[in-house]
Amino acid sequence: MIGGNLEAVLQVSTATKNKIGEMVHEWHDVVSLTGFIDLSAGDSKRTTFNAKIQESTHLFIGDYKPIPDVLEVDGQIVQVTSENARMVANSKRYDVMLMDNPMELNEQWEIYLKYTGGQ
Repeated sequence: MIGGNLEAVLQVSTATKNKIGEMVHEWHDVVSLTGFIDLSAGDSKRTTFNAKIQESTHLFIGDYKPIPDVLEVDGQIVQVTSENARMVANSKRYDVMLMDNPMELNEQWEIYLKYTGGQ
């Protein structure tokens, strides 16, 4: 058991159009995870390949808890993927870059994040 010093909430977004056709995103809680967030890297603008993981600024390491593949929100099925997910911890938002269950052992989550600001 890893434990941790914070509770982080994994969220996914759904998008609807408003009256003038703009996409409006709503965020929905998927699961709450206990763990640690640590700085993993700084600026990566000078890399040759712009791989998604190289844009990561933080790493969340936490206890394993099943994360559903899909979530039903207002009758709409939403897939839970790194592309439509974010994590909120200590009133700070992070885009999810990669969710890793190392070696599929179901012992811990390693979630690579990109800091996007306060709530």
